[in-house]
Amino acid sequence: MNPWIKSLTAWTAMVACTAATPPGMEMDPDNPTCPAEPNWSDYKTMVLTPFKRSGETVLLAEGRIDSELPARLEKILTDNPAISEIWIRSPGGDARAGNAAGLLIRKFSKERQMVTRIPSGWTCFSACNFVFMGGRARTIDPGGHFMVHMFTMTGDKNAIQSSVAMGADSTTELISDVEREAALMATEDNDLLIRLDVSRDLLSDIMYRQKAVATESDRSTRRCLTPAEALRYNVINISPD
Repeated sequence: MNPWIKSLTAWTAMVACTAATPPGMEMDPDNPTCPAEPNWSDYKTMVLTPFKRSGETVLLAEGRIDSELPARLEKILTDNPAISEIWIRSPGGDARAGNAAGLLIRKFSKERQMVTRIPSGWTCFSACNFVFMGGRARTIDPGGHFMVHMFTMTGDKNAIQSSVAMGADSTTELISDVEREAALMATEDNDLLIRLDVSRDLLSDIMYRQKAVATESDRSTRRCLTPAEALRYNVINISPD
């Protein structure tokens, strides 16, 4: 068996009995499964940095997912054929760019065995989920966070306020656009999970059960998977021998 597979197999056995959050990390009272201050980087666009570690080439992928990420990612993976792992932390961003980046990683993983990893203390949120799931082998270190939420297009307050100000017809058109786009994204996400060998139940059981908008009585809009859930839905995919 390949040495890195043996290493990840040992990690899988360990993670089953390891808490998802390191001791001393403060949890979010509104989203109690997640850290209060997620370490997902404050880079405005995702920064891609190759570095050497124990003779292996690792790519750090840090920051917000922007529309140009797939093009940059393809270039750096092409120019650095020795990359064997991608370590990722991100607050999300452009959903379709995240999906495209995940498919790109899977394409390169057919040519070389590449691992996607969320290191301890790092958080991968929203569109980042689909980038991470592009790896053929996927791992989350103890203390790493795979954070999900319900897809929504209602975060653009300026667009909503402008439509309301323009009257009922404009608001109805906006709602129709939102519903159409949400349905299309749900279909695309479902298709992508199939292509990436991840259980589609992740959408129905976890992601789509989160509220898109917090309320006064319940402000929880995010959910961090436990190690057992990550294994169950094949978000991580290294099994014991």
